[in-house]
Formats: sequence, structure tokens, C-alpha cells
Amino acid sequence: MKAVRFIPLLALLLMTMPMTGQSKRSNKSMETNSIKLTIRGGETFTATLVDNSSTRALKEQLAKGDITVEMEDYADMEKVGSLGISLPRNDRRTTTGPGDLILYQGHNLVIYYDTNSWNFTRLGKIDNVDGAQLKSALGEGGVTVTLSLDR
Repeated sequence: MKAVRFIPLLALLLMTMPMTGQSKRSNKSMETNSIKLTIRGGETFTATLVDNSSTRALKEQLAKGDITVEMEDYADMEKVGSLGISLPRNDRRTTTGPGDLILYQGHNLVIYYDTNSWNFTRLGKIDNVDGAQLKSALGEGGVTVTLSLDR
């Protein structure tokens, strides 16, 4: 008879316990403010993200899987390519610098290795890299960049 009284208590304890497994890992990944960028041949950088609806939506997409972007040179100051998805825009007048990650028109990822000013959505900045290092890593012409959560 005493065991019957403990069943509701046990059920209550199980419902309030933290989640385990994949859901817990996904939630932890969503809390991070950094992502990983893998550039041709496996060279990897981390980037610190700003907090806005664009980066939150990007992290939601990355929790489902990596995003690979085919990027091309533009105006000898940036690489640009379609994300293949649309993200919320938080455009405002922005001056970029080397390593800045920008969302352009809601669906293009831009990696700057020089400066520019325009109405953009700032996503974040690649950590510990200058313009020359970044331009060298990205190379001339087209490049493939894979975004992933920094786990």
C-alpha cells in the first residue's frame, strides 16, 4: 500500500528532472554566442555573434545542421554568398571592418576583409584575425564556407 503513494511522487520527480540526450545538447548549443566557420581545406575560425533576431534564427537553423555557402569576391573587400535561407533583418547604418559577418538583404552572408558602410544587419565578427590573414584564408575567386555551431 505504501508503494502506491510514492508512484505520483516519482512521476512528479521525473517530469521536473532536466532533459537529457540530444535535446539538452541542442539547447546548450543554442545558448552559445559563437559559431565555427570552416574555409576551404579545413581552415577553421570561430566568430562571436551579436544578439539579435537574425543570429537567433541563424543558430536555430544551425542546430538542425551545418550551412554551406558558396562565396564569391565582391569589390575587393568582401566575400558574399547565399545562405539558402532567409533570416530576419535588423538593418541599420553599419561600418564594417575585417572579420565582420554581415547579413545582406536577409539571405546573403558577407565576410568582410576590408571596410565598407551601408545598411546591413550585423551578425558578428570572426575572432582573432586581421584583414590580410582573412583575405589569404579566403583566397582569390570562389570559396566554400561551412557554418556550424561552435560545440
